[in-house]
Amino acid sequence: MTTTPLLSLTWTDHVTGRQGHLVVDRLVRGVSSGGLRMREGCTLDEVTGLARGMTMKEALHYNPDGRYIPLGGAKGGIDCDPQDPQAYGILVRYLRAVRPYIETMWTTGEDLGLTQDIVDRAAADAGLVSSIQAVYRLLDDEASARQRLSDAFAVEVDGIGLDELVGGCGVAESVLVALDRAGTAYEGTRVSVQGLGTMGGATARFLARAGLKIVAVADIKGTVANPDGLDVEALLAARDSYGTVDRTALRPEDLELPGDAWLSVDAEVLVPAAVSYAVDTANQAQITARWIVEAANMPVLPDAEEMLARRGITVLPDVVVNSGTNAWWWWTLFGDIDADADEAFAYTRRSMRALIDQMLARAEADGTTPRAAAHAIVADRLPVIAERFGWYR
Repeated sequence: MTTTPLLSLTWTDHVTGRQGHLVVDRLVRGVSSGGLRMREGCTLDEVTGLARGMTMKEALHYNPDGRYIPLGGAKGGIDCDPQDPQAYGILVRYLRAVRPYIETMWTTGEDLGLTQDIVDRAAADAGLVSSIQAVYRLLDDEASARQRLSDAFAVEVDGIGLDELVGGCGVAESVLVALDRAGTAYEGTRVSVQGLGTMGGATARFLARAGLKIVAVADIKGTVANPDGLDVEALLAARDSYGTVDRTALRPEDLELPGDAWLSVDAEVLVPAAVSYAVDTANQAQITARWIVEAANMPVLPDAEEMLARRGITVLPDVVVNSGTNAWWWWTLFGDIDADADEAFAYTRRSMRALIDQMLARAEADGTTPRAAAHAIVADRLPVIAERFGWYR
């Protein structure tokens, strides 16, 4: 799906000279959805690709019988290290600059480098009612809907927020569907995860609890590995807010390896859950896994994916795999589910299982890749959504 975005802009911070970007790919009933990321080196091209991906994620979760009505796709990005002392001020000034768009057409939230609590605090400091206030006019009962979402964000499971867990639940279910279709047992299946932040940490947790063996995790300090399996709960308890694990929590048998070692460890499943463009045409040669499950946005470059496919390695694409977090927000806000962890996990598993199964079945039937199959499914759904709701309105 390649289209010219409806809106594309670049902002320059007058204090630091740092740049931020906003791309609105499409609107449905005048509103779009997509998170705001902050990372050193973030580009307009990157944000454009992510916004297009959000249009796909929204369309994939369209259910004509549900209350949640898909929105258009959008994305924001700021070129700054989130740990830079000036980062928060830059974030607030960026939000002030794009405030008219957040008030009218762009709903946003946490993404790479930013947590929802920071986005909420900065939005308030920028004079916004909410980072998702543009969608309020589409709600039947705004007060009840906002309270339901607020209650959902207050839900914790074993001390971890539901909002941090639901996306990983969707990624983990994607892995399990692939294993089920291949007739591969969960027990003993080895997994390597890049990134132990919100998405990667939750994914590792759900997979470990399903019986899979997490044999490696990578963070900014390097890769921690153990062929007999890592203690996932201990690693999660020892990580900071950026997903970096305190090495003093490691066991004697845990190994500290170079940062890129997560690619080449003996594992059936790789889960890149950190940065975009993590797998390129050079380092893909190190991979021996059978599946790569994209928890991060755009972690595998297109040319690398083609090379992997020729070697029989299947990439489950981000536009489907990590779409559960975005969908959970809207399922909750529109009232398809309540502020309840068990209900959220069950709904996420059911929805993601159906999507992944449909995508893999389509790929097999068409003799193509899962990503091409996902694009084909979106191509089927977009005209239906456009006919019912209209684009750019």
